[in-house]
Amino acid sequence: MGLLSGLLGNASEVDSDELDKLLNDTLIEGESVAQAYKVIRDMFVFTNKRLILIDKQGVTGSKVEMLSIPYGKITKFSKESAGHFDLDAELKIWIGSEPEPLSKEFKAGDNINQVYKIISQYCL
Repeated sequence: MGLLSGLLGNASEVDSDELDKLLNDTLIEGESVAQAYKVIRDMFVFTNKRLILIDKQGVTGSKVEMLSIPYGKITKFSKESAGHFDLDAELKIWIGSEPEPLSKEFKAGDNINQVYKIISQYCL
């Protein structure tokens, strides 16, 4: 699996064993992971067919939500960088004809720019 070896900020390399366990029953034939990012407990997994958002929930992180977004269904996306007083950055992804975007917050030090760049690469 071609995972990125180093990321800036709090975004970190995803352990391939952890990713294999999470995606074992999710990937379809002919689908492969291109890149994966972990920001705190959430993961952004870019495959050759879709974006998979993995949200670990609860205190132990044993409850996991996986949201699959085919690249062709992403109609627009935006990033709002952190300011001097508001240290959080935000990524918004509009899917299909949904009026409200899917929003993900990035804490101070997380690299929203790298994730935004990869979404741009796959969607444009």
